[in-house]
Amino acid sequence: MKLIESLLHQLSGWFLAPVLVLILVLFLYACYALGAFAVEAWQRRGGRAHAMERHWQRHGGGLEEMELWMLKRLEPLRIGTRTAPMLGLVATMIPMGPALTGLSNGRMEEVAHHVGVAFAAVIVSLLAASAIYAVLVVRRRWLLQDLRRIELAIAARSA
Repeated sequence: MKLIESLLHQLSGWFLAPVLVLILVLFLYACYALGAFAVEAWQRRGGRAHAMERHWQRHGGGLEEMELWMLKRLEPLRIGTRTAPMLGLVATMIPMGPALTGLSNGRMEEVAHHVGVAFAAVIVSLLAASAIYAVLVVRRRWLLQDLRRIELAIAARSA
């Protein structure tokens, strides 16, 4: 039993660095998504053709194709909103083992270091998830409005 526990402890420790890297990638993606969102909001205020309408004008297609295009466009945002909090939880739990070990041995510096990593990881991941979620909600509404306009245009063509 000790071997399995030791193996699981060692295995979970190996995942800390990749999880922290993924959290940083998601945070950078959140910054990118916010920037792209700001540009799109500025374009929409100017009354320019939106990405969905431009895609439909270039490639045509029916509503089903446009719905698939919309889902594909929203997919990274949906994945980001769901995975960032989970990765934050993982990045919180992994350092807690060494922190508790340090606490039981009276090494408070080790406890402070591991708890600091855990809190920083969960804070960054939750910030990333919150930003991505806000972009997802508004962009989904925009795309549904665009889809409705395309639906009306298709109906007008066939009438």
